[in-house]
Amino acid sequence: MTPLAPLPFDLPEVEQEARLPGGFHVVGTGAGIKGSGAPDLGLVVVDDGPAAVAATFTTSRLPAASVRMNREHLASSEPDGAGCYGWSSAMMVTSGCANAATGDAGLDDQRRLAAALAAATGTSVERVLAMSTGLIGTRLPVERISHVMGMVAATGLRADDRAYGDVAEAMRTTDSRAKKAAVRLDLPGAAGVTVSGVAKGVGMIHTQMATMLSFVLTDASLSPRTLHRILRPIVARTWDQTSVDGDQSTNDTVLLVASAAAGRSIEDDPSALAAFSGAVEAVARSLARQQAADGEGAATLITCAVSGGLDDAAARAAARAVVSSDLLKAAVHGADPNWGRIAMAVGNATIAPAPVLEAAGLPAQAARVRAGAPVELDPDRLQIDIEGTPVFAGVPVDYDEPALSARMRGGEVTIRVDLGVGEGTGEAFGCDLTEQYVIENSEYST
Repeated sequence: MTPLAPLPFDLPEVEQEARLPGGFHVVGTGAGIKGSGAPDLGLVVVDDGPAAVAATFTTSRLPAASVRMNREHLASSEPDGAGCYGWSSAMMVTSGCANAATGDAGLDDQRRLAAALAAATGTSVERVLAMSTGLIGTRLPVERISHVMGMVAATGLRADDRAYGDVAEAMRTTDSRAKKAAVRLDLPGAAGVTVSGVAKGVGMIHTQMATMLSFVLTDASLSPRTLHRILRPIVARTWDQTSVDGDQSTNDTVLLVASAAAGRSIEDDPSALAAFSGAVEAVARSLARQQAADGEGAATLITCAVSGGLDDAAARAAARAVVSSDLLKAAVHGADPNWGRIAMAVGNATIAPAPVLEAAGLPAQAARVRAGAPVELDPDRLQIDIEGTPVFAGVPVDYDEPALSARMRGGEVTIRVDLGVGEGTGEAFGCDLTEQYVIENSEYST
């Protein structure tokens, strides 16, 4: 039987490197937040005036102080953006302390740090944004961070790739490695545009704004509203499709920041906008995959690609269900081609909540109707492949189980599913569930 073909992607090639776009100075350093002395403070400062920003945040009803402050600051600069886009001149990230569930005192701490960064960089406090990550319920050492921040803002900011990589290092908590991705492209009138992201996140990661932090910087020139129109559907197709352990965080933040240093605006150029959107999606997809592959204790990246959905929302829902299944994660860890667990997950899949559907581009009324509905499939046409081997096609398919098990030990397992009812496609990323995950999370304290 012929295996299912890979899903077609028309995205540019990605370097897994930090390439600092023009218009920014950055630094990653230690501020004494982590008891280990590891880097724990990153700064991103815009060279010339405020940069356009689009943001996505956690859906948690207990958002961290950084998320609360960011929404306030973005709303003050673009009132019609509902705290999802606006302008910023300086941004910080702190790791080792989530500053979540800390009440008004924690919010005051975050605002004091914003004021300190504003003073150090000569901007207004409303133009400062922040990210934080680490242990929930702990407060930031404001005085210590402010002191270090003042020093590095004055003498330590640099405009080079290595410094941007240092920001990625400063974001890490239990990450085994920094996550970096970059795309360079030529656009009419704005040659040499760079889109480059750094990210952290390996645990407390689940769909609907997966648990993570990311700066995606670019020197392209676009308005905040356009950036948001580009960013949110991309997040719905990438980070919203990532699951490590089924838990969502209080701190999730993605900031897409455009310095305009590359030249003329591409706002009214459809072809340039399409190319730029592809670059942002390629960076986001790469970072999401890196995060899933580095899941706490993980040994194997799981990619599930689904076709034949009633629409893309249904296909994405089925893919999410597969990578989110603890039973499937355990089977992958044991290199067990137990396709029944894939069939179980697909058969129980439900469409995402209405806000997620709207973010992905579905009209509000349609989103409300579809939200939470079962994913449609044709049992007689349902097909499942593991690592290019057909295992189910309406009925079980004979295959060489030992050979397939051996192929599942290569560090990545790709699962293909066709639902047999339409043209919708989607993918999701996860990882195996290991003994080390339990060990790491029983000892977590930073």
